[in-house]
Amino acid sequence: MLKEFRDFIMTGNVIDLAVAVILAGAVSLVVKGFTNDMVMPVVGHFTGGMDFADLKLVLDEAVVDADGEVTKPENAIMWGQWVNSIINLVIVGFVLFIIVKGYSKVRKKKEAAPAPDPGPSEKDILMEIRDELRKK
Repeated sequence: MLKEFRDFIMTGNVIDLAVAVILAGAVSLVVKGFTNDMVMPVVGHFTGGMDFADLKLVLDEAVVDADGEVTKPENAIMWGQWVNSIINLVIVGFVLFIIVKGYSKVRKKKEAAPAPDPGPSEKDILMEIRDELRKK
């Protein structure tokens, strides 16, 4: 059983999947950084300094005691962070679209090579046999 598991893990598909998952995590961090550190400040500049990550709909205000400590945190719907997530999704989708489109172009070039001559068809062979039998 251990040998079968090792053979399964060492197949190309499992290793490719593991590499893809690790790479996806790294790409996710890069895209999230790009969105939060590059795109959203530009969007905030054109929207009057608004930061989408801070936008929320407060359902219950935070309860603060006399010492200024929060005894019950606020309950809020963080819809601004959701907007950031949607922007991340659009960026990742666009990048994946570009990658797949480029891969498709490369793949089509490899497939464009002419196929070798398949030789005579079954019908041609049968016709030759028939002709040979008629000659006898």
